[in-house]
Amino acid sequence: MYGTTFCLAISSNRLKWRIIVGMLALALAMGSLAAQAAQGTGGSSPPGPITVIKAALVPPPFVPPPIARRSPARILVELETIEKRAPLADDVEYEFWTFGGTAPGPFLRVRVGDTVELHLKNAPDSKFPHSIDLHAVTGPGGGAPLTQTAPGQVTAFQWQALNPGLYVYHCATPLVPHHVANGMYGLILVEPARGLPPVDREFYVMQGEFYPEGKLGEKGFQPFSIEKMLAERPEYIVFNGAMGALLGSQALKAKVGEKVRVFFGVGGPNVTSSFHIIGEIFDAVHPEGASETQHHVQTTLVPAGGATIVELTVDVPGTYLLVDHSLSRLVRGAVGALEVEGPEAPEIYQKLPAM
Repeated sequence: MYGTTFCLAISSNRLKWRIIVGMLALALAMGSLAAQAAQGTGGSSPPGPITVIKAALVPPPFVPPPIARRSPARILVELETIEKRAPLADDVEYEFWTFGGTAPGPFLRVRVGDTVELHLKNAPDSKFPHSIDLHAVTGPGGGAPLTQTAPGQVTAFQWQALNPGLYVYHCATPLVPHHVANGMYGLILVEPARGLPPVDREFYVMQGEFYPEGKLGEKGFQPFSIEKMLAERPEYIVFNGAMGALLGSQALKAKVGEKVRVFFGVGGPNVTSSFHIIGEIFDAVHPEGASETQHHVQTTLVPAGGATIVELTVDVPGTYLLVDHSLSRLVRGAVGALEVEGPEAPEIYQKLPAM
């Protein structure tokens, strides 16, 4: 009896152990399959390909439309550096070095989390090598060590947009201030994950200074003066690359009641800006393009190599001048205009008869 009971106990224990071992084997097998699936090596379908979008390159003072998508994408940016003669002022020509043929270069717009693949082509007829340093890049030199590009050549690199904000980009080929002083700068906006609040109009304006050999207003072609640049004595301090670039038929346009956003930056290479719109108060300012805002601001300081986002609602029709409030610079070209059309608003602003 005892022997029979003992044998039955052993048989029962063996059965239990077989069940336990079988369960462990099954668990290990399931874990292995799950790990393979997570790594894309198992039987499950791999994740879908990331969306690839070619960046729209829009010349100033305009910008690409706001980003509607709410997931990261791969953004392909194809920039070309171009050296060209163009008017700096009436009857004054200058040899500009540019991104995309304009000073400033095109406005770039991406979203936080995007992977940006940037190809930089230097035009075959360029005389000098060029590169790009984007202040939005996390990595040595902002991309400049990877994009030193000889005439007729193309370089490329990729980076991930980790931080939302408004950032300057510029050439960073020695002598760096020489390249910047000839117009090689622009802005890149990294939108936050949920985008920016909607507005009616967006504009892109940059301030920069130029150092020609001739004096202010001296006619004809004016070559670059390294002596004036090193002494920080610009002849011209302008918005969007030339005197009058934002005046007359090229003035910014808006309508009464619209909310306007201006992306403003300073290419430099040396002079800061006290950005102000005469007759308006900024509803909101993002100092240095930061996420945080200040409200009801009259003038905002923007350093060389820095940028800001300002928003305002235009309530009264008329002409509003954009200036650097270091106002003697107005004579050197730091002035533009915002032309606002619409019904008068006498309850806000009107002329009274003389007493």
